[in-house]
Amino acid sequence: MLMQTTTELRARPRTLMIWLFLVAAMILAMVVVGGVTRLTESGLSITQWKPISGTLPPLSDAQWQAEFDNYKKIPEYTQVNRGMTLAGFKAIFFWEYAHRLLGRIIGLAFAAPLLWFAVRRQIPKGYGGRLIAILALGGLQGAIGWWMVASGLSQRTDVSHVRLAVHLMTALFLLAGIVWTALDLRQLHRLPIARAASLRPVALVALALLFVQIMFGAFTAGLDAGYAFSSWPLMGDAWFPGGVAMIDPAWRNAVDNPIVVQFIHRWLAFAAAGALGLLAWRAWRAGAPRAALAIGVLVSLQIVLGIATLLSGVWIVIAIAHQANAALTLIASVWAAHALGRRGAAS
Repeated sequence: MLMQTTTELRARPRTLMIWLFLVAAMILAMVVVGGVTRLTESGLSITQWKPISGTLPPLSDAQWQAEFDNYKKIPEYTQVNRGMTLAGFKAIFFWEYAHRLLGRIIGLAFAAPLLWFAVRRQIPKGYGGRLIAILALGGLQGAIGWWMVASGLSQRTDVSHVRLAVHLMTALFLLAGIVWTALDLRQLHRLPIARAASLRPVALVALALLFVQIMFGAFTAGLDAGYAFSSWPLMGDAWFPGGVAMIDPAWRNAVDNPIVVQFIHRWLAFAAAGALGLLAWRAWRAGAPRAALAIGVLVSLQIVLGIATLLSGVWIVIAIAHQANAALTLIASVWAAHALGRRGAAS
C-alpha cells in the first residue's frame, strides 16, 4: 500500500499531458508534410529504407548522383519523369526526406520521454500499457510507410492508393489515441480519482464515419480522382456522369474507380457532417461548448475547402489546407467524444 501511494505521488499527469499534446502537434505537421509530399509526387524519390543511416541527406555530389541513379531505375522516372535534371530531383527529394526525418523525430520525441517517465515512475497507474501500445503503433506506422513506398518501385509509377490510405489512417488513429490519452491525463490532473473516459455510441458512429470519409479522401488523392471533375455540385452536367466504365466485381468500383471514389467522397461528407453535428450537439449539452463550436467551425470549413479543392483543379495550397483541416476536425471530434465519455465515466 505504501509503494502504491509513493507511485501515485510521483505520477505527473499534467507533464505527460503537455508532452502528448506536443507530440500530437508534431503528428499534425507530419500529416501536412505528407500531403505536400503526395501532391508534389515526391514520395518515390528515396528508393531505399535506411532507418538509421537514412537520417542524413546526401552530403556530396557523388552521394546525390547515387541517389538520382537509384531513382532512374524505377518506373516513375522511366515512364513519367525521364529527362528530369538533378536539380529537379533534389526538389522532390527534399519533401520525401523531410517527411521521413520528421517521422524519426516524432519517434524519438515519444520514445525518449516515455523511457524517462517510466524510469522515474512518473506514469500514472493504468497508463503504462496504453503508452507502450501507442509507441508500438508508431513503429508499425514507419513500416507501413515503407510498405506504401515499396508498392511504387517496381511495376507502378506511383504508390498504391490503398496502401496510402492505410498509411494515413494509421497516422490519424495514432493522433486520435494520443489526444484521447492526453485528455484523460488532463482530467486525472484536475481530479486524482478520475477514471478514463469511455467512448459513447454516438461518438463511435461519428468518428467511424469521419474515418471512412478520410479514407475516401486518401483514395481520391491516391487515384488522382480529384482531377476527374472540377465542377460542383454536378459532375460535369449530371449528378453522376453517364458512360463511366465500371470494374468487375462491382464492389471494386468503390475502391479503384476514380469517378465512383470521387462521387462517394463528395456525398459521404454530408453524412459524416450530420453525425459530427449530432456529436457537437451532445457535447454542448454535456458542458463542452468549445469542443462543439470547434466541430461546427471545422466541419463547415472542411466542406468549403473540399469544394474549393475541386473547383480550383486541386490547387496544392487548398488541397493541403483540406488535408490539414481534416486532422484538426478529427482532433475536435475526439475532444467532443472525450467530453461525452467523461460524463459517462463519472456516472
